[in-house]
Amino acid sequence: MNNPNHIRANKIVNLLNNEYPDSKCSLNYKNPSELLVATILSAQCTDHRVNQVLPRLFIKYPNIESFAFADLKELSKYIFSCGYHNQKAKSIQGSSLAIIEKYNGKVPESMSELLTLPGVGRKTANCILGECFNVPSMVIDTHMIRIMNLLDFTSSKDPKKIELELMKIFNKEHWVKLTHMIIDHGRAVCIARRPKCEMCILSDLCPSSLI
Repeated sequence: MNNPNHIRANKIVNLLNNEYPDSKCSLNYKNPSELLVATILSAQCTDHRVNQVLPRLFIKYPNIESFAFADLKELSKYIFSCGYHNQKAKSIQGSSLAIIEKYNGKVPESMSELLTLPGVGRKTANCILGECFNVPSMVIDTHMIRIMNLLDFTSSKDPKKIELELMKIFNKEHWVKLTHMIIDHGRAVCIARRPKCEMCILSDLCPSSLI
């Protein structure tokens, strides 16, 4: 795998690792079921807002069973500020019920099983697999879509297509942390409407650099 893209990808990972050595998932959770709830809430919502809601939410609903048998109207009120609260409440309850009924109360550890849960797509599944079960996986969020296009590693906007393309370019051991480093870089430097190319550690390796 010594093609130019692979070599450039390794250089980018090394630079990002030096710049963001402590990058990690920004959602607060203690176990797979809490991360499942957090990732469902994070759709179309900032991680910061989700983290503000989680402590009170997990006091009220401390386990899968409490979410599964929650009153939907009450659950929606607890997550109102995360947006799309009615749909997210249904997804949280539906996935919790499915985990109890199909998976003995434990969050499943495979992509195919996770995708059977209401409200769970590849992004959520990959997040859980990588964070909780040490399965090499790549979360494709808006930062990854935008920055990987800028780096010319993909020309697609389709998350699944991008995921499969990037898995051929980046080494497997980097997949999980790569997303977190790209998110940190996107928030600090490669900002969507005002990229700071002049201070970007990747500018020499980025075809879209403005300097």
